[in-house]
Amino acid sequence: MSFRDYLHEKAEESRHNETLAYLMFLAGAIFFIGGVLETLSLASEPNWFLFVPYFTTPLPETFLGLALVISGLVLLGFGFVAGLLYSHARGWYMQELLKANSGEEYALKETKSSGRQTKRKLKAQSHP
Repeated sequence: MSFRDYLHEKAEESRHNETLAYLMFLAGAIFFIGGVLETLSLASEPNWFLFVPYFTTPLPETFLGLALVISGLVLLGFGFVAGLLYSHARGWYMQELLKANSGEEYALKETKSSGRQTKRKLKAQSHP
């Protein structure tokens, strides 16, 4: 496996991981909204901690709402950070792949240009 193939595979893997991170972010948003709606449906005036509502009555539904809100916030945070990290990694792999390809393209151009000159010289020599 060449270095260029390795970089190509790593860029594809990073793109896949980035997509999964954004899906994690989306799942966190859905959990968070579900938890907020669950808490607001149980209490007309819930207690608020910053922007997270909670209801202090010991009911299983209140625990479910709070669990959804907390897990939603965690998934939102991890999904966003992971998406940025994988996006940055993919950008680095693509830059390195561009550098590897530009070196090969330069060598290929040199080979083609020297081949054309050789053909022209051969044609000029064969027709005196």
